Amino acid sequence: MCQYTTGEIAKLCGVSVRTVQYYDARGILLPSGFSEGGRRLYSEEDVKKLRIICFLREAGLPIRSIDELLAEADPGSVISLLLEEQAQVLRREMAQSQDKLNRLTEIRRALRDIRPFSVESLGDIAYIMENKEKLSRLRRFMIVVGIGMDLIEIATAILWWKTGLWQPFALGMAVVIALGIWMSRRYYLGVAYICPQCHEVFKPRFRTIFWAPHTPTTRKLTCPRCGHRGHCVETYDASSNRETI
Repeated sequence: MCQYTTGEIAKLCGVSVRTVQYYDARGILLPSGFSEGGRRLYSEEDVKKLRIICFLREAGLPIRSIDELLAEADPGSVISLLLEEQAQVLRREMAQSQDKLNRLTEIRRALRDIRPFSVESLGDIAYIMENKEKLSRLRRFMIVVGIGMDLIEIATAILWWKTGLWQPFALGMAVVIALGIWMSRRYYLGVAYICPQCHEVFKPRFRTIFWAPHTPTTRKLTCPRCGHRGHCVETYDASSNRETI
């Protein structure tokens, strides 16, 4: 059976020799035996016990409470609950850290769309992130409507091809055109743009937006405030009273 000196058990558990001596003096970690020279010796069970004591100390329990806990008939059940609580705390901390990492990733992506970068750009990023979910819901809604329009076109075209009836196709196209006009108008009402130069949030005319070159997150526009002509970052129009589906 392995036996460890005070220095060895302290090293194994990552504590100081003085800490082991303190626990010994308090009577919560007594040595399993002594060497011929009178040196304290600790067993494998003592190592496990010291690790439990260290965990309980890290969990915030005072020495007196640890002493009382270890003196109980079944300390393992209580310690098991404490371990589970600590595991839940760590899971929450990990989730919070992951959320912070996700936000940092979003900020880095936003920075790529805002050039040149300045201190004022941080306000633009905050505005974009604050309204990001609303803009995402608007875009998802437009995709769903677009898929519905495609299905109407395909279904009525197939019906025309198989039966020779053109009326359903004509009616379907009328519906698709009406949906397209309504969808474009709905999107126009839900978005605004941020100038990367003066950081003005503005809404151009529908015709200007419709024909402007664009990327998935920007559109090449002219800022009405400073006259800058370039790619402006798309965001949700917070001034709109309509809520995106």
